[in-house]
Amino acid sequence: MTKPKRVIALGFFDGVHLGHGALLRRVKETADRLGAVPTAFTFDKSPAAALTGRDIPLLSTLEDRTALMDQLYGIQEMVIAPFTTMQHMDWEEFVGDYLVQKLGVVHVVAGHDFRFGYMGRGNPERLKEKCAQLGVGCDIIPKVELDGVTISSTYIRSLIANGELERAVEFLGHPLQLTAPVRHGKHLGSSLGFPTVNLSLPEGVIVPALGVYAAKVWVLPDGREPPGPRHLPGDGPYLSVTNVGVRPTVADGDRVTVEGFILDFRGDLYGRSVRMEFYKYLRPERKFPSVEALAEEVKRNAEETRAYFEGA
Repeated sequence: MTKPKRVIALGFFDGVHLGHGALLRRVKETADRLGAVPTAFTFDKSPAAALTGRDIPLLSTLEDRTALMDQLYGIQEMVIAPFTTMQHMDWEEFVGDYLVQKLGVVHVVAGHDFRFGYMGRGNPERLKEKCAQLGVGCDIIPKVELDGVTISSTYIRSLIANGELERAVEFLGHPLQLTAPVRHGKHLGSSLGFPTVNLSLPEGVIVPALGVYAAKVWVLPDGREPPGPRHLPGDGPYLSVTNVGVRPTVADGDRVTVEGFILDFRGDLYGRSVRMEFYKYLRPERKFPSVEALAEEVKRNAEETRAYFEGA
């Protein structure tokens, strides 16, 4: 069987921010010109976390990364490689044997700071030289800045952790996204007059600043795992007042949950998956004297949410 030609972007792409977008757009443009498959190469876990031994939270799950690349940049394939294996591979073997021979790459796109292979000996200069020897195209994309700040996953993580979500969304180029199955909660929404969805944050994913957010919810089609965008949009979007926190008013302990109060929706979502999109941080989480007082605050936050999206 003939191996497909691929144009491949190299990187981890956590969050799929605007800096990553510069690589992915170049991949799509080049693939269309060459009649190749626009592809992204990534690792199964964070290289920075694996190399430093530090706990570095992810901006997005692998599923959401794949979906964002497809939806925003038209990337049709994702190659997911085990980082542990790749970090011991000779850099020349990675380019010649793995990318060219195994994956059929005809053009490579990488960032200005991409390192690869054993001891990180592969760098953009060596990548460009090796590709030239093998007759493979190669583009190295310089750093991308916004407001004089280099766009990076590290910077965006700090914004999200500090509740500066609107600025984080500017640097991401899209809302912060979480796709997850709906789980059973305490049925608090019934008493408040809003249907709710309760989601668990996937292990290793960043916990946004605890508080209430203006968000949108897409209800994904029945019977599908959290999908790539070729299976979207599903039903929606619905506006949502979304709480990230421990819900102190209803004594939920110290377990962080994501609870969305969905506006203008009627229906049973248990057993379905949803995509929650976070746009704006409205207020910190706080304890109210009663469930009734909480209900009044949720109604006020609902009006804030409607006003925010009407003005967006």
